[in-house]
Amino acid sequence: MSEIWSDDELRHIGDATELQLAPRRSDGTLQTYTTMWVVRVGANLYVRSAGGPDRPWYRHALASRTGRIRAGSMEADVNFGDADPGIHDVIDASYHAKYDRYGPSPVSHVTGPNAPSVTFRLVRRDDVV
Repeated sequence: MSEIWSDDELRHIGDATELQLAPRRSDGTLQTYTTMWVVRVGANLYVRSAGGPDRPWYRHALASRTGRIRAGSMEADVNFGDADPGIHDVIDASYHAKYDRYGPSPVSHVTGPNAPSVTFRLVRRDDVV
């Protein structure tokens, strides 16, 4: 299983304004895709639940820990990994740098003291059939 994003994948997904994400059900089928913001920090990609831990996509992703993402023409199977606790300030800064153009209110939903608890690191995988 490959867990390393290629430079092209990182650039394509990291530069995308929005990402679509679908957690997997226990039978392997995909839940409905949810559109969300994504940021790149180094060689990693991160998403956060703007609505907190009660959003259906987040609860399903937390339960299954696997899913699929789409960004433009690119699709990839992923695991939903934990973010290193020491990187949340950098993730916040990345969200601000990429999305502050939409104003402080939207960005405040994915940054700040509550955001670390609803953060996933997207871990690439290629072993899903």
